[in-house]
Amino acid sequence: MRQLFALDLRNDAQAIAEYERWHRADTIWPEVVKSIRDAGIIDMRIYRTSNRLVMVMEAGPGYDAAAKAASDASNPRIQAWERLMDTFQKRLPWAAEGQKWVPMDEIFRLP
Repeated sequence: MRQLFALDLRNDAQAIAEYERWHRADTIWPEVVKSIRDAGIIDMRIYRTSNRLVMVMEAGPGYDAAAKAASDASNPRIQAWERLMDTFQKRLPWAAEGQKWVPMDEIFRLP
C-alpha cells in the first residue's frame, strides 16, 4: 500500500539544511529506522521543494497506523526524535489538531 503525506518546514534555509542533515543515512537515529521497519513499512522517501515536504510511504499488508502511533507514543527515544523534528517543522494550516504529516489524496492517474 502506497501513501503520500505533506508537511512544511519553517521557511529558514539553515533550519531546512539541519532537517536534511538529520535525515541522512549516517545521521538518522537507528531507533527511528527500526520503529519504521518494525511497523511493516517497506520503503519511505521524503522529497522537498522549498519548505514543502512530501513523504512517500510503502507499507506491507500488516501495517497498522494506529498500532505504530501507539508504539511510538510509548517509546521515549522516538518521542525525543519527534520533539527534535518539531523544531524544524511547521504544520499545514488545514492539519488536524496534533497532526504533523497530512495524508494526500490521489487526484490523477495516467490512463
